[in-house]
Amino acid sequence: MTSALHIRRLAASSALAAALAQAVPITAVAQESVDGAALDESAASPAAPAAPAAIASDRRVYGPGDFARFAPRNALDMLQRVPGFNIRGSSQQRGLGQATGNVLFNGARPSSKSDDIGDQLTRISADAVTRIEILDGAGLGIPGLSGEVANVIYEGASGWSGQFSWIPEARPHNTDPLLWRGDISASRTSGATTLEVALSNADAGRGGADGPTRIVGGDGTLRQLRQERVTSDYDSPKLSAKLTWDPDGAQALNLTGQYQRIYDRFREDSFRTGPGQADELRTVRQNEDRWNYEVGGDYAFPLAGGTFKAIGLLRRSHEPYTVDVISQSGTATGTGTPATGERFTQTGDLDEKVARGEFGWSMLGGEWQVAGEAAFNALDNVAALFTLDPAGEFVEVPFPFGTGGVSEDRYEGSLSHSRSLASNLSVQLNLAAEHSTIVQDGANGLERSFLRPKGKLSLAWKAASDLDFALSVERRVLQLSFYDFLARAFIDDGNQNAGNNDLRPQQDWSFEGEVNKALGPWGKTQLRFIYRDVSDYVDIIPVGGGGESVGNVAKASAAAVISTSTLTFDPIGLKGVRLDGTFVLQRSRLVDPFTGVARQWSGFTNRQANLNLRHDIPASQWAWGMGASHNHNLPRYRSNQTDRNWEGPWFVSAFIEHKDVLGLTVRARVGNILGARQYRERIVYSGLRGESPVDFAELRDRRVGPIFTLTVRGNF
Repeated sequence: MTSALHIRRLAASSALAAALAQAVPITAVAQESVDGAALDESAASPAAPAAPAAIASDRRVYGPGDFARFAPRNALDMLQRVPGFNIRGSSQQRGLGQATGNVLFNGARPSSKSDDIGDQLTRISADAVTRIEILDGAGLGIPGLSGEVANVIYEGASGWSGQFSWIPEARPHNTDPLLWRGDISASRTSGATTLEVALSNADAGRGGADGPTRIVGGDGTLRQLRQERVTSDYDSPKLSAKLTWDPDGAQALNLTGQYQRIYDRFREDSFRTGPGQADELRTVRQNEDRWNYEVGGDYAFPLAGGTFKAIGLLRRSHEPYTVDVISQSGTATGTGTPATGERFTQTGDLDEKVARGEFGWSMLGGEWQVAGEAAFNALDNVAALFTLDPAGEFVEVPFPFGTGGVSEDRYEGSLSHSRSLASNLSVQLNLAAEHSTIVQDGANGLERSFLRPKGKLSLAWKAASDLDFALSVERRVLQLSFYDFLARAFIDDGNQNAGNNDLRPQQDWSFEGEVNKALGPWGKTQLRFIYRDVSDYVDIIPVGGGGESVGNVAKASAAAVISTSTLTFDPIGLKGVRLDGTFVLQRSRLVDPFTGVARQWSGFTNRQANLNLRHDIPASQWAWGMGASHNHNLPRYRSNQTDRNWEGPWFVSAFIEHKDVLGLTVRARVGNILGARQYRERIVYSGLRGESPVDFAELRDRRVGPIFTLTVRGNF
């Protein structure tokens, strides 16, 4: 992907509180999907599969030798090459809750909430990995797990060891070179204690595009032609550490901490001309300099014939945001008029504190767990709106509903039971309930309390050594963005959200099925089915006074079919050739709150495709490959407009790699070979959408250009 920073900004400008994708690398565009996970080259399709693994009665086991041909540097390199496995992190998780990802570390779920699964895997050296087990989560006795799960078994090195990567990037158009993307991590084990430290800026990115935008009236005539150039710079350096103490296997202590700075810049320059109009130069400048930190830990120890685990987490973030939009006419002709413009600012301070206790024991032929959790979340936000006066000074104007505070105190209790019904059939049942109190102060102060049931039933059936099935039914309550309670202005497009103190968390019944079929020497394939029956879907809705805001739609639904496959071509003599593919088809439905007509979800991605071909040339250190990705997303909806942003149609890349250049792995990659572009189709109506004629259409077509990336990775 290319100008993901710009697309992310546009998604934010639409103020959709609907579930967006989990965090992905800056080179991928996150779009809304049924399973809450955006697919990108690293997560959606493993770069290449390992050799066939040993198959136990309930799991597939991959040892270091299965990955040797790829010269992996860390556990992430290894897991990405497991045939047909798709890494899924925790998405929209409230508090710590039960496990929702599909990766375990030495049989345990990670207790950190914001530390990305990929980052954690990157910090584990490949030399430390003993094996990777692929097994069904429902039979593990860990509440919340279902479907295929990877258990990464590793041991710490007795001395210091580490790994690093440097991933510079350059583009011929619109962007400065990206020189400081990469990461470095080190770990050391002494007796029962392991220390891991890491510094990462792996999510850094540079985006840019240029080209025309046409403003066409409802009658088809050209109103305005814009020549535009956008650039974006994103850096997110993060320092993290983890201390593990595991003296005897019966008790274990994990302490984690991280501190991160985020520097996000966006610039747009637009030169505008039109029939009978003076030329106009319009600039948009957006700045976000944020910081956050998180500290957490867990301690497990024997108690009363079982095991008790205490978990705690504290996370805080400071999130200032400023956007200026300034226009001036007559700049090209020297007859310039005084500039006009607006500024919107907001500064949010977010706080999250979570305490959780879990007690697990064996009884009546199964595993039991009772758990309790208390979570306290708060936002204090100060927002302001300004206009530019003739003297060139920004003057504040009233914007009362953007400033305020939102907090939620939530308490949850659960009981879980896992057991085997037969040698190849297991079940897991989780029953839970949460009580939450949401308080909003400021201009629209309100206090509300809710009691909501939750839970999950999972079944896993291993029909044969090469075929297994998983089914689950879950009642979920998703996390709200507290910013959505408050008013916000989107001055670049002339839109504004009113505040909404009646916003409720989205809930759904989630039905999932998974089929995994091993293909022997040919690879592996997985098919997932997802259906979500949603209550209180979060979207833009009408509010009193003719305005609009983030709010709830009573009923909605969505369904997805996801196919992930790995094919190896060794059986036909193409040694070392692998093809990985992920295909997603999705459909959604709700009744539009403005028009009363059924439509799909706002900003919904209804199809995706990712293909990656890799050839590790036998008896050499060389590898080469190609990748292709496609995403098709639907418009976002407001009261008087639809807005579709996309890039494509296809992004195609190629790489060449040498696995031993003075002990380093070096890869050269060219992205966007076919010249995918950045598009926008925004249709604005003269009044309410569906009842009023089209006022104008904004049609964008921008060049992105090729992307050149060098990757250097090594160990020490």
